[in-house]
Amino acid sequence: MITRKSKREIEKMQAAGDLLVQTHKEIAKMIKPGITTMEIDTFVEDFLAKNGATPEQKGYNGYPYAICASINDEICHGFPREEPLQDGDIVTIDMVVNLDGGLADSAWTYAVGNVDEKGKRLMEVTKESLYKGIEQAQVGSRIGDIGHAIQTYAEGEGFSVVRDFTGHGIGPTIHEDPHIPHFGLPNKGLRLKEGMVITIEPMINEGDWQSKMDSNNWTARTVDQSRSAQYEHTIVITKDGPLLITDQDKE
Repeated sequence: MITRKSKREIEKMQAAGDLLVQTHKEIAKMIKPGITTMEIDTFVEDFLAKNGATPEQKGYNGYPYAICASINDEICHGFPREEPLQDGDIVTIDMVVNLDGGLADSAWTYAVGNVDEKGKRLMEVTKESLYKGIEQAQVGSRIGDIGHAIQTYAEGEGFSVVRDFTGHGIGPTIHEDPHIPHFGLPNKGLRLKEGMVITIEPMINEGDWQSKMDSNNWTARTVDQSRSAQYEHTIVITKDGPLLITDQDKE
């Protein structure tokens, strides 16, 4: 079922989004060769607790951590680990914050030290593809318009779009209808209505789009071992255009 959120619900989600943005900005200061993603996971859990919030994905369908930390060829849902990040890695940190029942979800790919030019370009194209999708998140647009904008741009830049994982509705639970694919045809699919809250979170690969699952039944990685990047915002559909409640640049 697709729900449209009340003003009060959106305000609570915005408060969660503000805290999520603060958390990502703290993580950005921490990312460097030698740190472990388990240290980042511990930091996030403590930081949220100090601010009266919880990591919503911890315990979701048995997921054991506060964050997902996906390194290099891991597409999504990577488990935090004790091995240090290496110079030249890219790592996506994805989390969902629950503050007083309001949820916000955002992933961000970080460069660890000195990333090669191809890796930097992968990150740049992935981030830009997110904003190409967001431009289509308008009242009256269709879900296919979002995916088409992302796919057309990313493939035009020589990259591929993961098919097996999508954006989604959010609030009051993590994953709700509708699914938001990052590929597709324009003017197809459900129409977006005022008050809907969705995530757009393209996962873009250097090589082929196909994924495979690790033995933990959570972590997806590229079949060809190429790198993958992801950027994600939580977005409210408003009559004045898309409202990013996880916007890191609004200050």
